[in-house]
Amino acid sequence: MVKEIPARGNICGKCLPARYTLAVLGSIGMAIIYGLKVNLSVAMVAMLNHTAIGTDNVNLSYNINDDLAKTVEKCQPPDGDTDNYVAILEDGPFDWSGPLQGTLLSCYFWGYLISQIPGARIAENFSAKWVMLTAVAINVFCTILTPIFTKLHYVGLIFMRVLEGIGGGVTFPAMHCMIAAWSPPNERSVMSTIIYVGTSFGTAVSILMAGFLSDHLGWESIFYVMGGLSCIWMILWIIFVQDNPSQQRFITAEEREMINGSLGQSKEDTKDGHAPTPWKQVLTSIPFWAILIAHCCSNWGWYMFLIEVPFYMKQVLALNVTSNAMASAMPYFPLLIFSIVLGKILDTLKAKEKITTTTARKISTTIASVIPMSCLLILCYIGCRHTWAVAIMTIGIISMGAMFSGFLSNHIDIAPNFAGTLVALTNTLATLPGIIVPIFVGFITKDNQTIAAWRIIFFVTIVLFVIEFVVYIIFGSGEEQPWNKKNQTSDSENTPLRSKQNNS
Repeated sequence: MVKEIPARGNICGKCLPARYTLAVLGSIGMAIIYGLKVNLSVAMVAMLNHTAIGTDNVNLSYNINDDLAKTVEKCQPPDGDTDNYVAILEDGPFDWSGPLQGTLLSCYFWGYLISQIPGARIAENFSAKWVMLTAVAINVFCTILTPIFTKLHYVGLIFMRVLEGIGGGVTFPAMHCMIAAWSPPNERSVMSTIIYVGTSFGTAVSILMAGFLSDHLGWESIFYVMGGLSCIWMILWIIFVQDNPSQQRFITAEEREMINGSLGQSKEDTKDGHAPTPWKQVLTSIPFWAILIAHCCSNWGWYMFLIEVPFYMKQVLALNVTSNAMASAMPYFPLLIFSIVLGKILDTLKAKEKITTTTARKISTTIASVIPMSCLLILCYIGCRHTWAVAIMTIGIISMGAMFSGFLSNHIDIAPNFAGTLVALTNTLATLPGIIVPIFVGFITKDNQTIAAWRIIFFVTIVLFVIEFVVYIIFGSGEEQPWNKKNQTSDSENTPLRSKQNNS
């Protein structure tokens, strides 16, 4: 029996209901996780002794003059200003080789891959709130300890990053469980978007903050300041967030009744927290496979836009956008606004019964696949138009924000009781493109940094976007699946948690 705590009213009154207090704090939590995840990429520039290891090993400086003569398929820098394309890097204390740098940057995913499914089951069976708190705490404390362990030996940095990956891996499963317990079905798109757009916001803020701190206070300050500030969030999360509305004291009785009523829950409902996962039904579910395929294909495209397209514009178009923190971070701010507005529009249409949950998810996934696909196709033939290339990349990144209210929310629709496990499964496999994409691009472009070589890369990505679009449009569904709960079937995809009377 779920113990109900007396409702004392929202902490912010009517301006911020309890469910949106959760969404905002969840978004900040995701921002912290992703900010602490990417800060090493910026910090490493200041940490390396570039003189000792040589520029050939680090790939952090780039002299455009040497490569422009190799092929006519490369572009001149804007206004022919080649002198500004030589990066001048100050030496740091570490002489890590190129392969070791790659290991240090990628070892985060070692922990990320192994923790998701166990974390999901703990969140579903015990407490998603405390799983999320533990995830952030691990990242915060490891971040603060990173300078100390790194100075001892690079193995210490690897150890810290693997632990951070273990914490980061459980965040999506934990937050999916929280959304399933807190979000009325007709607000699910916007609540999911608010929470998960924090990943993009955290990435942008981390790039800007890490660059500023490195320049003014040294590389160690990146880890001390960003880790220290994140401790404030942990206090707020403990005080103001609970696993479900019935356990939340900072909520009005009306809001609690509205959420529980929309989810088909009551005081008398029991929670089978230790229900075993129906693995056979999950792995033979067509809607689940549609989400899985969309998630993997979308992540391939996401990592392509996030990492490789800026590299293409630097190496081939001779546009050094990756060295400018502001230019690198800029697309994520309009992405945040676009994603939330789209989620709100879809939820409003669902509430007015203009569209179904299935239609909402397919609209979002279509935007997140067709527009980026079109942008890559344009990049294949746009030539050396630098301004257009930056604009096209920005549009592609912004449009991918639609995935938050698309397939990424769909796990909660089809099986809210196992939403954490489902997203753990899809996100584990969808992490692999983050490892494969750099290897694939490196293989295709080895000694061949040309527009023709990059067209091959872009066309492979376009094909995957097409697969995502076709598979999800045909097989995606917003309806609750029969295996979600024993003796329960869905009579409305717009209220997927609505319970029904037993026939017996």
